[in-house]
Amino acid sequence: MYVKGEVPIATRTALRSRHSGFRLFLLTLPFLALVFLFAYLPLYGWVYAFFDYRAGMKLHDTPFVGFKHFLELADNKIVRDDLFRVLKNTFAISFLGILTAPLPALFAILLSEIKARKFKGFVQTLTTLPNFISWILVYSVVWAMFSVGDGFINRLLLSVHAIDTEINFLASSDHVWLTMLGYSLWKGLGWSAIIYLAAISSIDPEMYEAATIDGAGRFQRIRYITVPGLQSTFFVLLLLSVANFINNGFDQYFVFQNPINKEHIEVLDLYVYNQGILGTGISYATVVSILKSAVSIALLFSANAISRLVRKESII
Repeated sequence: MYVKGEVPIATRTALRSRHSGFRLFLLTLPFLALVFLFAYLPLYGWVYAFFDYRAGMKLHDTPFVGFKHFLELADNKIVRDDLFRVLKNTFAISFLGILTAPLPALFAILLSEIKARKFKGFVQTLTTLPNFISWILVYSVVWAMFSVGDGFINRLLLSVHAIDTEINFLASSDHVWLTMLGYSLWKGLGWSAIIYLAAISSIDPEMYEAATIDGAGRFQRIRYITVPGLQSTFFVLLLLSVANFINNGFDQYFVFQNPINKEHIEVLDLYVYNQGILGTGISYATVVSILKSAVSIALLFSANAISRLVRKESII
């Protein structure tokens, strides 16, 4: 019953909702500021693409060249072929990463089936720790194992007379894509499985109990309950990986590159660094970085369109 002078219930509810929404917005302001500071403010650096910039000089002291560096990508065959080589490496390594995308989900399923809690915790901790090791330390371990002279693997193979001369594993360009994939899987498998473990824990336990009562075995429960329960999580992460297809990292390839394997290990992020610091200059590297961002945005919207078409849900 409405009393004169009293604020209606619907109005009070709307005011409370608006006030709560404003408070939530205030809580997100620090995070929005960080995103602006580290993601959008650096975009000012794109202006270097339009100048013939030289390190150590002020930007306004360098000549403005407009789209000169952009046109070099189309007019200079050597530059174009070099860029195609780098894109081939980038797409090949990213494609291999997408092919192995089900492995963290499979590992999480196997880990969730371990009944011994202490052993399960030990395995999870052991497989998650490599994610927090820098690639420099990873390279140090790989060097100790595969280097020529003091490498454990070479010494072992020589001692059992499996080889006559030492093999320079680190300087070889053979199967370098698979090698980089193996190192990446070792480092990130346990960490990537965490989100799938969280998804498994959110599945209603009564479904497993009902399946057990109906006579379903362990593998049947995994097939008909666990796997369907992980599908939505898997496809969202897969689509995000597709959208991030061209951004396959820098640190790993930087520490493992050398003059012998550089032709096959140099991905786009590493190419931008090499060109900006050691190659043709910062301006050209900025142009490549801009094109990389444009391709990434196109892939993101393509993945989002696929998500709307297949899952009827948007990821952005």
